[in-house]
Amino acid sequence: MHTMWKGSISFGLVNIPIKLHAATEDKDISLRTLHKECHSPIKYEKVCPVCEKEVGKDDIVRAFEYTKGKFVVIEDEELEQLKKKTEDRAVEIVDFVKIEDIDPIYFNRSYYMSPNEGGTKAYSLLRKALEESQKVGIAKIMIRSKEQMAVIRTVQNLLLMETIHYPDEVRAAEDVPNIPAADQVSEKELTTAIMLIDQLTASFEPEKYQDEYRSALIELIESKKAGENLVAAKPKAKAADNVTDLMAALQASIDRTKPEKKPVKKRAPRKKAETKKKEA
Repeated sequence: MHTMWKGSISFGLVNIPIKLHAATEDKDISLRTLHKECHSPIKYEKVCPVCEKEVGKDDIVRAFEYTKGKFVVIEDEELEQLKKKTEDRAVEIVDFVKIEDIDPIYFNRSYYMSPNEGGTKAYSLLRKALEESQKVGIAKIMIRSKEQMAVIRTVQNLLLMETIHYPDEVRAAEDVPNIPAADQVSEKELTTAIMLIDQLTASFEPEKYQDEYRSALIELIESKKAGENLVAAKPKAKAADNVTDLMAALQASIDRTKPEKKPVKKRAPRKKAETKKKEA
């Protein structure tokens, strides 16, 4: 499994060298966009709408738009300095809490944690301590230039880290429009609804749930491949050689400046009568 981050967890005076591995993966099927006429992949270019020209990587700066059309430019060097001030390779556990106290809306991404060299015993200690106390650790970590909060908990026989949103990243529930102020249901309706819930109640078995759309899309793709319903991009037209272009231009110029040839007039055949007179 690919290691995406190396560092350490610290709680109190205990320091555990660890590695992070993505615990989930995106299974979405990516579809390319092609030109309908020749089936070539569409190329997206970065173009300045004012200068009307394509811009390269060296011509781009990052900025914060504080009001419409007004920006504060942030240099890469300034971002690097901020990153160095806040980036510490230690995941510091600041609190231990019960996981039931954390609303699921806060959870973001999951990462498996494995011990790095020399961290096996301390890793086992933290895992066992979390299991016995039935608590999770609240920590801070810097990943991809962003400081994130995280929950460290046990799953099966390993430690799992889940990044969580900061409170100001979670939108207020009271801002959601058109929510009824009071329950407008009868006792009979409520009893029937609870009965239905009881009938559909089961143990959570994630294996029985599937992405039906993705499965149908894969089946469609495979059937098209089997039926040879395939398309291919047309090869790019070869750029004309400059020498060839020059020769063609010169030849065209010569042809244009050539004097027009006057059509040769054919002599009219002499009449037989005139010929006979001369013979006489």
